[in-house]
This record gives sequence, C-alpha cells and structure tokens, in this order.
Amino acid sequence: MILDLKNIHIGKLICERVTEKGFDSFRICKFLKCTDLEWKSIQSQKSLDTDIVLRLSTLLEYDFFRVYSQHLILYAPQANAHYNNIANKKSSLPYYRKNIYTKEMVDFVLEQVENGIKTKSQIIEEYRIPKTTLYKWISKYNHLKKEE
Repeated sequence: MILDLKNIHIGKLICERVTEKGFDSFRICKFLKCTDLEWKSIQSQKSLDTDIVLRLSTLLEYDFFRVYSQHLILYAPQANAHYNNIANKKSSLPYYRKNIYTKEMVDFVLEQVENGIKTKSQIIEEYRIPKTTLYKWISKYNHLKKEE
C-alpha cells in the first residue's frame, strides 16, 4: 500500500497495522477498555483523539504520529517564509528541525518521480526539497537498486 501523506486516514492505517500484527479485536478492546462497537468506530474514523493514537502506537509498536510529522515536512510552509513569522518570537515549545527526511519519505518522493506521477521540478516546488537533495537521493538510491 502506498501511504497517501496528503490525505491521512488514521483509522485505516491502524486497521492495516492490526492486520499486520495479527491482533484480534478482543485484545485491542481489552487494552483500550472499549466495546467492539467503539473499536469498529475507531477504525472507520479519519481522525482520532491523540490519547487513543498514543495508546495504539504503544500496543501496535508503530509511531502513527510520524505519519503526521511526514505530512508537515512535505506540505507545511517553511518556517522562514515571511508570511509565517511573528517577529521571530521565541516559543516555550521544543524546536524541531523541518528538514529531517525519513526513509519512508524519501521512498515516497522517489516513487512519485519513478512512476511519472510528478516531475523533479514539481517535487522541488511542491515539497520544497532542495534540488541538490533530490538529485543526491536519485543518485544514491538508483545506485543501491543496481547493486541489488
């Protein structure tokens, strides 16, 4: 399954992970302290309460929040954009760098280029990935594919 980072449906992702792990609904309902009907509702929802996502991330041994982080890296405006600055005001919240690309994100971007879904220039413009970074990924991962 190709992960659609633009339209995240957390219920479907959780359902897929439950299937991969081979868990039955009884175990999950017991862990979440919910009924079978509530569990079915959770699986059908596009968005969920963060407490439920956190608990399921723990049970299913998968960081579902990372999916949202990857969405932000690809689609959120850059922090240094002038329209997004409020006089460089310091925040009490932790600062996370935006330019950290995970293997899944690199695969997602390269798959779009390889399958002709997007051109290199579209990737650079839409996701604001530096041109040199994209070309390094293409060179590196094409080289790795040839070795396999």
